[in-house]
Amino acid sequence: MIYRRKRRRSGIRAGFYRFENQQRKQVYGYGDGDFVRLRDEHGNMWQGQAEDMGDNTLRFIFKDSEGKRISGLADENGVVLRDEAGQTWRGFID
Repeated sequence: MIYRRKRRRSGIRAGFYRFENQQRKQVYGYGDGDFVRLRDEHGNMWQGQAEDMGDNTLRFIFKDSEGKRISGLADENGVVLRDEAGQTWRGFID
């Protein structure tokens, strides 16, 4: 008997991510499913994941190579993230 594995597909769609803080610094990149990779103005790579919370809300957690973290939530109004220094990053997924 032949068995097929079911691929677990995330409900998160692929897209382009762009975030900006109050000082106009930007972080941008691409995400596919629950994996997201971003790059900041200095060329640092931020890798993270998006978790579907089930109520039309996504939770993001990003880390860079130095161990810094940015996390936040996204809903139908946009994305709001906060870093370790307390700066707010706002953006969108296109």
